Amino acid sequence: MEKFAVLGLGYVGLPLALKLSMKYKIIGFDNNNNRVNNLRKGIDDNKEFKNKEIKNKKNILFTNNHKNLKGCKIFFLTIPTPIDKKKNPDLSLIKQATKLVSKYLKKGDIVVYESTVYPGATEEICVPILEKFSGLKYNRDFYCSYSPERINPGDKKNNINNITKLVSSSSKQSLNKISKIYRSVIKAKVFECKSLKVAEAAKIIENTQRDLNISLMNEFTIICRKLNINVNDVLEAASTKWNFLNFKPGLVGGHCIGVDPYYLTYKAKKIGINPKVVLAGRKVNDSMVKYFSNYFLKILKKENKKNSFSILILGATFKENISDIRNSKILDLGRILVNKKCKVDFFDPHVKKLKNNLKIIKKPKKKYYDGIIIGVKHKIFKDMGFSKIKSFTKSNESVIFDLQSLFKSKEINKLVL
Repeated sequence: MEKFAVLGLGYVGLPLALKLSMKYKIIGFDNNNNRVNNLRKGIDDNKEFKNKEIKNKKNILFTNNHKNLKGCKIFFLTIPTPIDKKKNPDLSLIKQATKLVSKYLKKGDIVVYESTVYPGATEEICVPILEKFSGLKYNRDFYCSYSPERINPGDKKNNINNITKLVSSSSKQSLNKISKIYRSVIKAKVFECKSLKVAEAAKIIENTQRDLNISLMNEFTIICRKLNINVNDVLEAASTKWNFLNFKPGLVGGHCIGVDPYYLTYKAKKIGINPKVVLAGRKVNDSMVKYFSNYFLKILKKENKKNSFSILILGATFKENISDIRNSKILDLGRILVNKKCKVDFFDPHVKKLKNNLKIIKKPKKKYYDGIIIGVKHKIFKDMGFSKIKSFTKSNESVIFDLQSLFKSKEINKLVL
């Protein structure tokens, strides 16, 4: 049985490692000791997999000891690629992982990158590191592949088993090998891209397109408010046309949609192109936290005739039905309200604790809050129902801001949207 390694055991790496272990011996490597120890016990802190789905796998070793990478023929890297404070690509983690892999690289091996990068990054950034620290020659001694992840955390319908898998590689032989491996463990179609750059660019445009569509809806929402039109009523009417793309306004966070466009603009500027459309969309979406918080406070002050408020925010994660709070814009909104001297409680059963003086509670108080923001579309909030959520408000002057359009407007007495 062939031995492969998966480096990084998060939302992308763990499902990949579990799938590959159906046919191959897998070394699941992660630097996070707690993560590794929990996975050995069958515990997925991300709550994507049940205990039996992890613990019963016989062909997988979860480890934080890089010596276990020795002897692996293929290395799959699923490493986070965030942005820095200046919104430039931060490739430090993927560089570290690449350097680690180079120590165990042998002739004939393949290094597969699933992390989101800008077009050209694999060959421009990663390959030189592999050559330098392994002493081997690219496309003679070893090969590189790029197969972008399309994992949607919290989505039980669209997963690694049924989402079309893009695959590219630096040689025809290695492309055939990697395609065969993916086809052996997933039911979905495997699409072979023309080159590494094509696959890298495909991943970038997928999320950039979504980012731009949401930015359009956000700007349209601002226009509708000025015109005293409910944007949801407009979108409901417009969606009756067969080719209307029914995107919703909202906060764009997380480590994909709110990040990937900056990778594209970074590379574009490097080759002398100043991307206007992409940056315009990012500017709109990045501004929405401040816009929503100011609008919410304006309504609160109008209804309550005071300046300090108790506010309940339902949800702390960057998207629904997961525990990931990385780059969560609803947390940024909460920080703004705290800085405006509001008392803010977050309620999110998926999250145990928050940092930077943000308070998360186990249970909201009844008849207590001046305002409520439904910030994340968790199923638990939908199941809770609007009547129960409304019971947390202090009075009829309290304002409920259904940021995610979780409830129909006809169910709601006083809704800010």
